[in-house]
Amino acid sequence: MNVSMPIVRARWCDIGRIADLVTETLSPTALGAWLVPDEQRRPTILAAVARIWTEHALLFGDAFLLADGTAATIWFHRYRPIPPPARYTDRLADACGTHQNAFLQFDQALAARRPTGAHNHLALLAAPDPADSNRAAAVLAAAQRRMDTLSLPTYAEVFTDTDRDLFQRHGYTHRDTFPVGGHTTTHTMWRLSPFWTDRSSRNTRPPLPHPLVPPRNNPPTRWALR
Repeated sequence: MNVSMPIVRARWCDIGRIADLVTETLSPTALGAWLVPDEQRRPTILAAVARIWTEHALLFGDAFLLADGTAATIWFHRYRPIPPPARYTDRLADACGTHQNAFLQFDQALAARRPTGAHNHLALLAAPDPADSNRAAAVLAAAQRRMDTLSLPTYAEVFTDTDRDLFQRHGYTHRDTFPVGGHTTTHTMWRLSPFWTDRSSRNTRPPLPHPLVPPRNNPPTRWALR
């Protein structure tokens, strides 16, 4: 597959498709199993949570799909603090039931490491077939070109060495590593826009909040929740 294949900006009618892509990507992974140990309920719960955050991104960010609908990215424009989704606690409880605490723990772990300065946050990359890495590369490259025109750095979280390497090939530098959920290592990544004009500091990375910890290898997961 040509990694330059086009993308389209997602609309409200695309939320269901993106939620399906997230579910297909995350369900077979260690992270998905930690969030929802119940294998039968996992797809339904993951899709419901993905829908909450995709809706929120269309209000406070952007979402892009490959033109053939086989991969997607979700972004938040973090120019300033943004609120949580409307009725988030109630909606999460309705979607997750007894699994709510794992999602809240995951949210809190990611939020604690997020930069405080203005940036675009690549919160989710959903490409369900890990054997076809071209789809992930295509949607990442095309969406990143759009985000670069906003002249802000990009921040992202990835959960495998494979995805970390993919992001590094697209101009990201590795920022931090920390465990989440006991079974997954989170790699935080940072990328400056080629149009970035802030010359106030030579430091191209935000400061690290905690010391690095050794990474673990896990099945490919292209998912980041806020």
